[in-house]
Amino acid sequence: MKFDIDSKTYEEIARVIHSDESPVGIDAKKTHILILNKLEELNQRMQRIERYIEKK
Repeated sequence: MKFDIDSKTYEEIARVIHSDESPVGIDAKKTHILILNKLEELNQRMQRIERYIEKK
């Protein structure tokens, strides 16, 4: 699996999830919220596509 991401996007994500208080350097709660939010967006998109296909 290949994950290519441009440096601007990479840095923006890193800045958002960074935490000096965490031993691993990221805010796990914020990271999980971002992941869950993106999954929900993808789910909604898939549902729209499925509805579109069903109409055809």
